[in-house]
Amino acid sequence: MTSIYQHFRSDERDFIDQVLEWRSYVETNYAPKLTDFLDPRQQRILISIIGQHHEVKYSLFPESEQVERKRVLIYPDYYIPLQDDYNVALYKLNYPEKFIRLEHRQILGSILSLGIKREKFGDIILNQPVIQFMVAEEVSHYVQMHLNQIGKNKVSLDRVAFDHLIQSEEKWREKVSTVSSLRLDVIISSIYNISRQKAKDFITGGIVKVNWRNVEQVSFDVEEGDVLSVRGLGRSKLLSIEGRTKKEKWRIIAGLLN
Repeated sequence: MTSIYQHFRSDERDFIDQVLEWRSYVETNYAPKLTDFLDPRQQRILISIIGQHHEVKYSLFPESEQVERKRVLIYPDYYIPLQDDYNVALYKLNYPEKFIRLEHRQILGSILSLGIKREKFGDIILNQPVIQFMVAEEVSHYVQMHLNQIGKNKVSLDRVAFDHLIQSEEKWREKVSTVSSLRLDVIISSIYNISRQKAKDFITGGIVKVNWRNVEQVSFDVEEGDVLSVRGLGRSKLLSIEGRTKKEKWRIIAGLLN
């Protein structure tokens, strides 16, 4: 079983063990297992481990490609999942939209301040002035009761059906470039068009995240599908690694969030 770890990063071992436990639970109990909200990297790991398994299946919700964080249902091959199995509640945020503009970070901070763990809520989707977000059903009533203020602004929540899920106003712009290596400092320098030294300073300064986790190692290897963020410069994604050029450089395609 140790060979499975070779395909992933060393700091992902705990999550790999968790996925193996979930799979074992489904195999042993012949019953479905629902995860918390997983980020795209975690989803990729889970799919890699369970994807080729014949007796254990998986499905993700919401199915929309624009949604990043999803709950995953792992289930035996006889089971037919229903939407209610995923236990996801979708809320619309009511606020004085004529007078203020709420940002993603403000909403995120307010939900976290309620003591809700990050894995218990999903995407916050903005298409101004409409704002929606998803939470796990098991904490939905608590959130609806206690999320009544963001900053100094009074807010309220309306639960809505997933038929009314909005499209995010966020748009990704593709950027094609060549890099000498897939080290984090090199990738950050290329994507954000800053010097290599500045990229190193940002990384060691603790303002760079890879897949929503702080990374302070400049030599960290970035992989296809990784989501990057630099505080103050925004979010990006390594969409694909196209191979090497004749000069032995990597050709990459990145997405930058406008």
